[in-house]
Amino acid sequence: MATMNVSLPGELKKFVEERVRSGEYANSSDYVRDLIRRSERNHRKLQALQRAIDDGIASGPSGKSFVDIMDDARAAATQRGHAD
Repeated sequence: MATMNVSLPGELKKFVEERVRSGEYANSSDYVRDLIRRSERNHRKLQALQRAIDDGIASGPSGKSFVDIMDDARAAATQRGHAD
């Protein structure tokens, strides 16, 4: 495993140490790794959302009305078991 040194202001260092003391994390490295994994996951989700937005824009205008689109979305959600 590679090593990386990180400098933190006192307040952030104290915050990390509190997370470790609380038992949420075994040590500060575990905490930082968790933050990075969460950030990576969020970044991938944001990229996927941006791709979906770009695809939607590229597909051009829909011939459906807003009401039709909402009806389709509700029907799809109900089919997946997600009611209003």
